[in-house]
Amino acid sequence: MAGASSRMPPKVAVLMGGLSAEREVSLSSGRECALALREAGYQVIEVDCGPDLAVRLSETRPDVCFNALHGRWGEDGCVQGILEWLQIPYTHSGVLASALAMDKAKTKEVYAAAGLPVVASVIATKEAVEARHVMAPPYVVKPNNEGSSVGVYIVREGSNTPRMAASMPAAVMVEAYAPGRELTTTVMGDRALGVTDILTDGWYDYDAKYKPGGSRHECPANIPTGIAEACLDYALRAHRALGCRGVSRTDFRWDEARGLAGLILLETNTQPGMTPTSLAPEQAAMRGISFAAFCDWMVRDASCNR
Repeated sequence: MAGASSRMPPKVAVLMGGLSAEREVSLSSGRECALALREAGYQVIEVDCGPDLAVRLSETRPDVCFNALHGRWGEDGCVQGILEWLQIPYTHSGVLASALAMDKAKTKEVYAAAGLPVVASVIATKEAVEARHVMAPPYVVKPNNEGSSVGVYIVREGSNTPRMAASMPAAVMVEAYAPGRELTTTVMGDRALGVTDILTDGWYDYDAKYKPGGSRHECPANIPTGIAEACLDYALRAHRALGCRGVSRTDFRWDEARGLAGLILLETNTQPGMTPTSLAPEQAAMRGISFAAFCDWMVRDASCNR
């Protein structure tokens, strides 16, 4: 956290909003983080990020940028590159880890190389996926580089190929459907915090994540000790293999009928949701870390060359 004045509290710019499909979620995260950082004693500037971001940061020269952006341009290495160029310390992962984790296909290659369990998947054109089954159903179709379950289609056995929205990218990931429970684990620095079981009435899609009553979180998850330990181990290994820094969150599917063999990694989120009731802050609270302390830790961990 270089450059902070010895006479004034450090000036933290909370980067929020942005240009992605997850803009509204980011605004919510950013507002909550700004409140928490003021509570922790920082000077806080809330920055709704647009094309003039580099100019605005050059003019305000914060001591640290707290990255509360989600989705493309915010967690794919783009804004991280701007902050490296401006030499402003920032939170969360750096350029390479952010770009890798945002690309689901590349992430799975890193997982597999690290000996972490994944399901089969392919990258195919939108036209090919709509024309024929590129793998045997059941399978899931999703963008290769978006988060928050934006644009997810489940194709069941006996179903026709999906008709996707015009907003879907030209190339998509087609992934074998993994049945079971939705588990997630947050990593904070060099430790995994816990396991949450995400309970929904259907698929854990965008509405289930963000609309009131869309999902329920059981934290800690009521799962066998061996599965919980595996989640903690796998999440930490994924964090390290991708080169993540600060806080990350890795999502799993677990098929109880298959025991440990039924636990697979879905993806690692380098910019997890940051409202007090989001999954990562909930796991921090379970460890006795308040939301303000959680945000404060991330600012203190901030740096360039991440």
